[in-house]
Amino acid sequence: MYESFYGLSAKPFRLRPDPHFFFGSKGHKRAMAYLEYGLSQGEGFIVITGEVGAGKTTLVRNLFNKLSSEQIVAAHIVNTHLDSDDTLRMVVSAFGLPYENVSKADLLTRLEQFLRASDQQGRRALLVVDEAQNLKPGTVEELRMLSNFQTDDKCLLQTFLIGQPEFRGTLHSPGMQQLRQRVIASYHLGPMDAEETRLYIEHRLSTVGWKGDPRFSDGAHDAIFAYTGGIPRKVNTLCDRILLMGFLEDMHAFEESDVANVIGDIAEEFEVPLSAAPAPAPAASPAPRRAQPDAELDGDELPLSDTSPLLDERMMRLEKSVVSVLNILKKIVATPAGANSPLNHNND
Repeated sequence: MYESFYGLSAKPFRLRPDPHFFFGSKGHKRAMAYLEYGLSQGEGFIVITGEVGAGKTTLVRNLFNKLSSEQIVAAHIVNTHLDSDDTLRMVVSAFGLPYENVSKADLLTRLEQFLRASDQQGRRALLVVDEAQNLKPGTVEELRMLSNFQTDDKCLLQTFLIGQPEFRGTLHSPGMQQLRQRVIASYHLGPMDAEETRLYIEHRLSTVGWKGDPRFSDGAHDAIFAYTGGIPRKVNTLCDRILLMGFLEDMHAFEESDVANVIGDIAEEFEVPLSAAPAPAPAASPAPRRAQPDAELDGDELPLSDTSPLLDERMMRLEKSVVSVLNILKKIVATPAGANSPLNHNND
């Protein structure tokens, strides 16, 4: 929508991971170095963690763009809410192998045959597991067992585990010692600093033909960093909205106040409507005094909040009495003349 307004060839701040826009911050360059080192070893596990939106998937896809499909056959798993058996099926499926209506033993056999055939063709197999923080311990162990496929001199399967920081807790839990011993490279991808955030914005704009229109003031850049914390996905979301506002209001320069207005709009959009908001909890009140069966209630002695429960209790007793009387009357009416009735207590 705003691309032509600013003379851009495409949207610069899409949310989906796109290696075309890869920006090499200090953290991303270092993480890339760890990935490349791990791949050069050709075995074991590589672990990359980072906050939501830190650019982990973009990092991996950028690495894949550098690899030749004639050298690497890769499979990518995103759905990680699986048990161990489902995980094996998912791995087999990700490599393009049949997986339905077969036993676990057959799945393992098919996977091993595929890995050995790939090795004979001079290709290495790489499994990328995204959202690793959702993996159950049994699922992690199943993935570790797959690393046992090997020839006399090499492993047949290498695995990347990509996830949020919580996965490090799983990795360092007592039952994960064998997995830790097979991790050959690990890196935590942190957010960008203020200067990198500014360069990141300009990099993405320049990638789609930016010639200085629109312009962001220093204050605008400071406000963007303060709101996003240097998390790439948050930067993309906010900057996309800023450019949309600029298009709608015919703006070619953004100040700190303009960024603040967009942030305010976003905040309002995520507010819960009053009609959908949960009702406030009632204020605590003193416990009501329970009335004795024959006690008289004096409404002047207690506030309304105290008398209401007592009145409800009194009404319930009255309703029970009325029901009992009605039942007795029904029995009297239904009893033939001269027969014993509920009110006739003769024992002769």
